[in-house]
Amino acid sequence: MKKLKIILSLVLLLTIIGVLGYNYVMHGGARNLSNEATNFTVTSNEITKEFNENATVANKKYLEKAVAVKGIVTEIHANQIIVDDNIVCDLKSKNSKIKLNQSITLKGRVVGFDDFMGEIKLDQCFPI
Repeated sequence: MKKLKIILSLVLLLTIIGVLGYNYVMHGGARNLSNEATNFTVTSNEITKEFNENATVANKKYLEKAVAVKGIVTEIHANQIIVDDNIVCDLKSKNSKIKLNQSITLKGRVVGFDDFMGEIKLDQCFPI
């Protein structure tokens, strides 16, 4: 009887940990960047140079931070803007005011660097 209580307690504990872990992964990372202070304001060339010179150091500096990036819009896709051919910004929502070859400053969260393609990825982007 005592072993059964211990086993049931462990199963209950593991279930609770699983549910909490799932909720954290699925909903814990949601942030509202419009309410956050911008950690860095850089040009697309400056941040790209930093990542190309030393991606490890640049990741420690920028990863998961709110960053404002200035540059020229070189491509527009549904909910994605590419700045100076190397900054890929996933927009929070489609913005028809953004035009090709427009000078722009986008605020977003740095989520990674693709060293093969030489692209810096940002999400939750919006123009400021």
